[in-house]
Amino acid sequence: MVRFSVLDLAPVSEGSDASSALSNSLDLARHAEALGYRRFWLAEHHNMPGIASSATPVLVGHIAGGTTSIRVGAGGVMLPNHAPLVVAEQFGTLEALYPGRIDLGLGRAPGTDQATARALRRAREGGPGEFPADVAELIGYFADPAPGQRVRALPGAGRRVPVWILGSSLHSAELAARLGLPYAFASHFAPHQLKAALERYRSRFEPSEHLDAPYVMLGVNIVAADTEDEARTLMSTMEKAFVSLRRGEPATFQPPEPAYRKCLAPAERDMLDEVLACSAIGSVDTVHRALGTFVAHTGADELIVATTTYAHEARLRSYELTARVAERLNQ
Repeated sequence: MVRFSVLDLAPVSEGSDASSALSNSLDLARHAEALGYRRFWLAEHHNMPGIASSATPVLVGHIAGGTTSIRVGAGGVMLPNHAPLVVAEQFGTLEALYPGRIDLGLGRAPGTDQATARALRRAREGGPGEFPADVAELIGYFADPAPGQRVRALPGAGRRVPVWILGSSLHSAELAARLGLPYAFASHFAPHQLKAALERYRSRFEPSEHLDAPYVMLGVNIVAADTEDEARTLMSTMEKAFVSLRRGEPATFQPPEPAYRKCLAPAERDMLDEVLACSAIGSVDTVHRALGTFVAHTGADELIVATTTYAHEARLRSYELTARVAERLNQ
């Protein structure tokens, strides 16, 4: 059985604002919960006009407080931006408020440009190179306190919040395997090392108190609609976002445009083909075939679905149709 989950960026569409985006995220989470999705994760990004999920723990609490059963978490917290103790206190507090429903995914990228990363980390000495040590420190704060332990996460100590390693490289795969943690691969925008990372993670996995066997969740872009043409047009909003980002001009999410790719230079079309290789776009039948092939090739235990459309209603509809696909895949 393949579980399905939701990855949300609290997208801000052109002409809208963060308040509307955050309201839409809660509405989507309630929608996903009713449809049977396993978890609802929010991603940390900074200095991006189209993304309102920068204060990720705050938004995790908002979503968890507005839902009743779906797991809610960070997909993820970019740990080099934060002191491990602060993250442990934040997610320990969330776990105390919403017991058994909180996940913590950890990444080593900045989630932004280098200038903003420096602004975020001005009080920290470490960086991505300190990631393995920071992960170990953070997990330690969730364990039962040791005798004489002077620094504790309160709340947090003894909470054992589930920790995931996020990444798109062999480095992250090896760390997740060595620590015996579940692994989430960012194949929805960085699929290049997917096959090699899965092989590394599974072959080197060491069972731990956290997990007995490897567990893989893969990111996939899905835009499902009632017709093929509608889905392809809706997908242009996400394509525009990637092109703007590569041009160094991040913006709010733009209205869809039929045949958008025809106006792009060949290099930009090639870029989209590469970064969006793990995507399923079309009707229910088309998405079902694409995901069936993807799961067969990867052996994914869980798919985390990234769907960003200009109109909130189109996003709700896409997740509704994707839930039908999930049901068919698991029959």
